[in-house]
Amino acid sequence: MFQHITVLLKESVDALDVKPDGVYVDCTLGGAGHSSLIAERLGPKGTLIGLDQDNRALEAAKLKLSQTSCNVILHKANFQHVKEVVTSLGYNQVDGVLFDLGVSSPQLDEGERGFSYHEDAPLDMRMDQDQELTAYEIVNQYPEEEISRILFQYGEEKFSRRIAHHIVQKRMIAPIDSTIELAEIIKGAIPAATRRKGPHPARRSFQGIRIAVNNELGVFEDALKQVVPLLRTGGRVAVISFHSLEDRICKHFFQEQAIGCICPKHFPVCVCNHQPSFTILTRKPIVPTDREIEANARARSAKLRVAEKI
Repeated sequence: MFQHITVLLKESVDALDVKPDGVYVDCTLGGAGHSSLIAERLGPKGTLIGLDQDNRALEAAKLKLSQTSCNVILHKANFQHVKEVVTSLGYNQVDGVLFDLGVSSPQLDEGERGFSYHEDAPLDMRMDQDQELTAYEIVNQYPEEEISRILFQYGEEKFSRRIAHHIVQKRMIAPIDSTIELAEIIKGAIPAATRRKGPHPARRSFQGIRIAVNNELGVFEDALKQVVPLLRTGGRVAVISFHSLEDRICKHFFQEQAIGCICPKHFPVCVCNHQPSFTILTRKPIVPTDREIEANARARSAKLRVAEKI
């Protein structure tokens, strides 16, 4: 059973301003929570396109969306290929695009997927089970400097060098095979005083390795660029992020797309004729209510940003 508690459900779908006969793309289908509400607001002439690279998510979404009145198209793909997929289906432009980033609850809760530092499992962390690169290769084969960079850049882990060194020292004795083994190595590399406060000591490192395995930031940035020509005038893009790296990418991208004139400041008149592509609808991100966080602790870091195509 693929069960996932959808975060910022009403806020994100409200932000899309769903038109009954519109075309909407859920780039991160997951448990189809957002897609179900979008589908409810679409009429028989409306279309919902759902993308996911997890076979189980697609199967669960197909069942959940089977009774909807709108046209539903589910496609196995990384959202890095969103424009290619949408145009191949015969749609040159769409009315809305939704990204719900991060790892779904089933992926975290299923120990064998290797995302969790609480469950003993093989070092996997692949969102797409058909891809070759796993966390095992990164942990056991990457140079110490590269592991340190991944932990620091993607996990924002200040003890990245110490952790990378401990990992390399341990793997020289024997390969590091499991999530619990890796979590213990990370824990041992972090000073005791730091371990006693804050979240689990392996949280940041696991985040960094997971992002590297799935190239999450590069894929997201590439997908955002594809959304600009894909949206029709008045169409909206909504992004739910769960950590500062994703949110920063989204914030800066929206700001870049909202810029008009790019002439040097000393020019008396505009000669570039550069026009903005987006209007930012959320100057500050929308965050979950205390009530939602109380019901779902994983919602606590979520941020929603929305922009409209001009």
